[in-house]
Amino acid sequence: MWACRLLHAGLSAAPRGRRAQSALTQLRGVLEEELEAIRGAGTWKSERVITSRQGPRIHVDGVSGGILNFCANNYLGLSSHPEVIQAGLQALEEFGAGLSSTRFICGTQALLTPQDAVLSDELNHASIIDGIRLCKAHKYRYRHLDMADLEAKLQEAQKHRLRLVATDGAFSMDGDIAPLQEICHLASRYGALVFVDECHATGFLGATGRGTDELLGVTDQVTIINSTLGKALGGASGGYTTGPEPLVSLLRQRARPYLFSNSLPPAVAGCASKALDLLMESNAIVQSMAAKTQRFRRKMKAAGFTILGANHPICPVMLGDARLASCMADDMLKRGIFVIGFSYPVVPKNKARIRVQISAVHSEEDIDRCVEAFVEVGRLHGALP
Repeated sequence: MWACRLLHAGLSAAPRGRRAQSALTQLRGVLEEELEAIRGAGTWKSERVITSRQGPRIHVDGVSGGILNFCANNYLGLSSHPEVIQAGLQALEEFGAGLSSTRFICGTQALLTPQDAVLSDELNHASIIDGIRLCKAHKYRYRHLDMADLEAKLQEAQKHRLRLVATDGAFSMDGDIAPLQEICHLASRYGALVFVDECHATGFLGATGRGTDELLGVTDQVTIINSTLGKALGGASGGYTTGPEPLVSLLRQRARPYLFSNSLPPAVAGCASKALDLLMESNAIVQSMAAKTQRFRRKMKAAGFTILGANHPICPVMLGDARLASCMADDMLKRGIFVIGFSYPVVPKNKARIRVQISAVHSEEDIDRCVEAFVEVGRLHGALP
């Protein structure tokens, strides 16, 4: 009896094993073909390993000597600020490494339902797009910063219960700012709510660093603000949502990313809290960053480069060709400047660029050295005459 069963198992297992192996071989072939296409298009993205703390000068694995870092969201230089680090250590000592738990779990749905609609700028960050895809609301996409197209979409969406216009405050690839005054005006006219993602604005845009809504004077007209602790506010991780009290209460009850994620580690919360304290005490850090941003943009434009955006520390150096952007970034590293080439699918095809990010802790000499390296490398590759 047992012998028969074992024989039967052996005979039947072999075909299954061969089928599984065949499926794996097929998968490998599909994946290798896709990877080779990425390499052939010049859009392969190699990862560099930083072996030091974040700051204006870093060490990179495989590169000798210090490197000037112009490729970080460390806009205010707070990720290595001594008071921020000390606050993190204190929180770690007092509260431990973490809570080892998700928050209370209940519910499956957040704000928008199939009765509602969300209207999204076509160049919104991937995280916004993914969130919109996961919600059950009807979806409308309007052309980037195109208020006539947004109005047309709002007119079309009048049949829905709630209408939410979702936009980045500052767009991370182009460094441009959403026209929030016009967006809020249209939202008011058509009975819509406004959601702004401030991840690349919190801490340094606006008179007191509260973001694009403060910069453009519409603080009382934006319904929901979503932002991060992982960029200007210490650079670790985590984020937050602000809005009407009932909305925040509902998100606590039903928002899946909130319910099913571990609580922030105490050290992260401690660092972010201290970063906010420093910004509320003085705007000197913000002013320093703004002055250095203007210096870089002015000098790069004078050299002949095309820089997108306006007065934002994200300074995209437009090159067009993906391979050119990658090769120039590699040659910049050889000259002691850490920057990255961005190409499809991170940005649209034929709009490759090197994204430079200015920090308050860069010196004027750092800025000038970066510009000089760009001019040298640009001429070497034919990007400048």
